[in-house]
Amino acid sequence: MRVFVTGATGFIGSAVVADLQEAGHQVLALARSDSSAASLANAGVDVIRGSLENLESLRRGASACEGVVHTAFVHDFSKFPNSCEIDQRAIETMGEVLAGSNGPLVVSAGTLAIRPGRIATEDDAHPPASTHLPRVSERAALAAVSKGVRASVVRLSIVHGDGDRGFIPALIAIAHERGVAGYIGDGSNRWGAVERRDAARLFRLALEKAPAGSRWHAADDEGIPARDIAAAIGRGLNVPVLSIEPERAQEHFGWIAAFFSMDGPVSSAITRARLAWNPTHRGLIDDLAHGDYFAVARRA
Repeated sequence: MRVFVTGATGFIGSAVVADLQEAGHQVLALARSDSSAASLANAGVDVIRGSLENLESLRRGASACEGVVHTAFVHDFSKFPNSCEIDQRAIETMGEVLAGSNGPLVVSAGTLAIRPGRIATEDDAHPPASTHLPRVSERAALAAVSKGVRASVVRLSIVHGDGDRGFIPALIAIAHERGVAGYIGDGSNRWGAVERRDAARLFRLALEKAPAGSRWHAADDEGIPARDIAAAIGRGLNVPVLSIEPERAQEHFGWIAAFFSMDGPVSSAITRARLAWNPTHRGLIDDLAHGDYFAVARRA
């Protein structure tokens, strides 16, 4: 299958591209810069220049392929609602191109806040958008089903692995700067997690065989207590591990406080059974112990 991939040079998208190629698919990737275009071309990937804001580039990419995997997102959390609007328009645009084809459109979403305090499953609907969580990628993708698109959603738990530039490195940077690895309150709130290559394989499986309107959970670790994540960071940096009072969380953690305080355990039992998805890479705590997360901090 010829597949249009957005976010193809990103942390998750680059792993998706590699997995697709290994499985024999042809990839056309969206590239914003000369350097991204060059690295993709060197990897044997066809390239179309554009961006999520350039809807015409998305139309050209999707129309040249049989399916789409959308992993890109504008990670500007100072303007998060705007980033979510860009994401929504991009998904709707690519869905319009695929309308009537029954072609696959696989879109990424998140697992946090689906079912706070309880283990979320693939059957749970994502809560409506709110001021706190304005992202609507799941709703935008599944709306395309009624237009004849085989749309499905891969809900990502915290994705980790070599080259990570997301939540875990942000927590490590805060701990390194403040000299303490913190968690909020009693730290019993839980995060699901998955290694990026396992997540990439799930995107491919959804592309190949997921039915229209389905939701899948990229979660290997079902729910790691935040205090255990903080303890692993403390060991990696050799700093104390302390509870941060909830009223001081924003001051200590900044923008990530809202996410690190969430309780988001997640099951992937349905995904494993129906798509034969079986994670094979190490879990988050093991990755923190043996990966490259602390290399920069240790040299500083």
